[in-house]
Amino acid sequence: MPAMLLDREEYVEQAHFFRVLRERLADNSPVQEVLAGLREEILATTRLPMAIDFLLGELQLKGHLGNGMARLGHYFAPFQTFIISSAEDEGARLDFAIALRILEREAHFRASPPVNLAALFIYQFECLARNRLGYDFGMVAISEDPAYPPVWKTWISRVRFELGTAEFADLVYAQSEQYVEDVRRQRRDPDYQPTTTMLFDANAGRIARANIGKDPLYMFAALQRQLGYPVVPRFLSNKTGPVLHPQTEMRLQRMEARMALIEQEQRGGLDITKFYQPGQPDQKPWNSEPEQAP
Repeated sequence: MPAMLLDREEYVEQAHFFRVLRERLADNSPVQEVLAGLREEILATTRLPMAIDFLLGELQLKGHLGNGMARLGHYFAPFQTFIISSAEDEGARLDFAIALRILEREAHFRASPPVNLAALFIYQFECLARNRLGYDFGMVAISEDPAYPPVWKTWISRVRFELGTAEFADLVYAQSEQYVEDVRRQRRDPDYQPTTTMLFDANAGRIARANIGKDPLYMFAALQRQLGYPVVPRFLSNKTGPVLHPQTEMRLQRMEARMALIEQEQRGGLDITKFYQPGQPDQKPWNSEPEQAP
């Protein structure tokens, strides 16, 4: 059964579900216990508790959440299922915590109608691009989202095949109201009308035009700054903190010092006099002959 648009309260509870699941998994809680607990927390007037029951059964049977979400295609959107399945893949580049954060932010964005379809599409596309999830199956999942009308679905399907030959910024600009204004000005024809429906407004079109020939990530950042498009969660590594535990680092330093002494001894260049304490008389080596009594 194809996915359907849900009520606002469903997306609010979905955002809570993905957030709490991510936070409790970070505390090393078993996922089965987390799902069982969330089953009681979620608002009972929504359909999410029943979906959690089904996911818990599929998890116990097959060990993956993505399989259960795929079978609940009437409730979870294909993009949600694609993100979770990509994170659960054995060779996944997408961290599972980031995947849950992506879906949490998307559900939160959907819970504030009217949904800006241009912002939603850019958010989903950036998730594919930034996490290197591939455009083939990813774009198919996006095009099957129930939020998009037929004109959007047709354009997304066409973009899927044009990405290898055209820049993404150029494709967005060509489908914007700014493109129509530029054509009218160039042709000096104020009555010019495009043959297709423009999907992006003039503001998004100007930003796309300014980023043609640049990294698409620059365009995404500009849309987020200027137009308030949702920001895609990213994994931030803590490079400022210590790499090793302090005690482990001290032990490694001692081992390096001992190895240096062993190498000096093997080369015959070990001088033990530098280990004498200051103020003490010279000490004889341990293997020297004892002094004879007079």
